[in-house]
Amino acid sequence: MNNLKILVILCFSLAYPSLLSAQDTVNISDTIPTGQKQPNKITGVISIAVPSAMIVYGAFSFNSGAIRQLDYSTKNELLKNNSMWHNSWDNYLQFSPAVAAFGMKLCGVSSTHKMPDMLILYGLSNILESGIVSPVKHATSRERPDGSNRYSFPSGHTATAFVAAEFLHQEYKNQSVWISIGGYGMATLIGASRVYNNKHWVSDVVAGAGIGILSTKIVYWTYPYLQKVFCKKEKQLTSFIVPTYDEGGLGLSFISVF
Repeated sequence: MNNLKILVILCFSLAYPSLLSAQDTVNISDTIPTGQKQPNKITGVISIAVPSAMIVYGAFSFNSGAIRQLDYSTKNELLKNNSMWHNSWDNYLQFSPAVAAFGMKLCGVSSTHKMPDMLILYGLSNILESGIVSPVKHATSRERPDGSNRYSFPSGHTATAFVAAEFLHQEYKNQSVWISIGGYGMATLIGASRVYNNKHWVSDVVAGAGIGILSTKIVYWTYPYLQKVFCKKEKQLTSFIVPTYDEGGLGLSFISVF
């Protein structure tokens, strides 16, 4: 019973703020008469506040005794009653919301962008997310719960999963809110599994979720400007070079869509 309570609390802590973000463009637009400009300031504030609060929560775990105590108490409870899962499916299912997004596109479901733009948006979102996660892991040097290394904060698997979930939401938010709920639900399951596998603390996965969501939102906000800079009028952005940072090394990534 204790295991079930911990799982429910952990999933709720990730899913609740994420679902608030998923609905930030649904209810307001339903109340606006056709032809009137929507109040984007309200939705913009919500979109930034939700993932930012998750990142701040994770950051506070380094100075807040209460938040850190929750990390330790959750680990101790799981060790006592569950002995951890030790599964590896989260290595693959972290990409499942993105696979669903591309799969629906191939099946003819209408999305916000065309396939070439979707590939670029998803690629840029992952590059931005990894460019944040990797340096922070090295800078914070937090030890994992299982003691395997000191790259615990934030959770990269969770960040990648929420990049995929937010990507799915951005592309199909006008189709059905249940698509967004499904994507965020899978990402939340990935985060929960990282804690159950004894690979991350609760604060690691909460911060990772915030980074994943915010990274994707930033890419979607800036993409129209990138198109103006790198593309001629009436032509799509098909290739460009972006800087990357991974495991302590700087590099360049070339993205091209044919």
